[in-house]
Amino acid sequence: MTDRLIRLMRIITLVQAKPGILARELAERCETTERTIYRDMEALSAMHIPIANMGHGRGYMFISHFAMYPLNWSDEEAQAFMQLAEVMDDIRPLLKPAFESAYEKVVASSLKHSTDQVEWSEQISGMFREGTNVWDDQQGDEPNSSLITLLQAGISQNSVEGSYQSQEEKEIIRMDPYFLIPREYQFDLVAYCHLSERIRTFEVNRLQDLRMMPRTFRKNDYLIQSYFRTARTMKGSSEGAVVKIRFSSLVVEHVMQERLLAAPIVTIEPEGTLLFETVLGDVDQFLSWISKYGPEAEILEPKHYRILMKEHLRRWHQVYDDS
Repeated sequence: MTDRLIRLMRIITLVQAKPGILARELAERCETTERTIYRDMEALSAMHIPIANMGHGRGYMFISHFAMYPLNWSDEEAQAFMQLAEVMDDIRPLLKPAFESAYEKVVASSLKHSTDQVEWSEQISGMFREGTNVWDDQQGDEPNSSLITLLQAGISQNSVEGSYQSQEEKEIIRMDPYFLIPREYQFDLVAYCHLSERIRTFEVNRLQDLRMMPRTFRKNDYLIQSYFRTARTMKGSSEGAVVKIRFSSLVVEHVMQERLLAAPIVTIEPEGTLLFETVLGDVDQFLSWISKYGPEAEILEPKHYRILMKEHLRRWHQVYDDS
């Protein structure tokens, strides 16, 4: 099925590149038979691709303004095309006079497209300010190269590979970048990790030596929906802990403006307090988040996280205890 899909896309490209191309030539270029080409043409017609046979000896061509733009070629394709310049002097007598100028225009268009993508990504990344590592001498004026690579890969939907400095160790990663999520002092990346075969969240400033791969990807809607499932669908599931918090009336308005990945269940109680239920992700991030509300927030469930918060507060109290 995949081979046929690739062949159908190639047929469309060939017909667009050479209107009037014959079935015989299509068969040769696609390394198949004329009979298969005829069947493929019937399939394309059923998909409302406006390719028509113009009659005996006149071949196939589009009959409307339909077009594909396949110039987002791979690095290997671009390099192979550029190598024509090295043999241009030898083959010039065999070419029509307009070929060389046409070749130059295609090369210029490809280079301009690549340059535009890089410049656009750098301009976009320049609109964001990230915190810098404590040990870094830079003051955050230089754009984060990892962020630029992720923007480019996200636009072109190319996989990336590199390394990730987690709290435990430095690991090799290969992933499909889905979403960038702004945090208070950093960006998080939601991506499909090929090695663990699941969607993970990465801190962008811990990503190193990122490079785009020629492999492209499509976002898996099922996995994304599973990752961003709401607390309501997770309640009672063993896959994630549901935490219940009560916020005082003094901070209800502020809490209601919070932006969270998992949609919480919120209930305004008669006393004006807010009952808040959500899926717990990273425990440390959760404790850091809820700590900013101080005594205006109380963890009700699960009991284990109440104990964690009490230990967190006990250690905090020891730091400031002057006795």
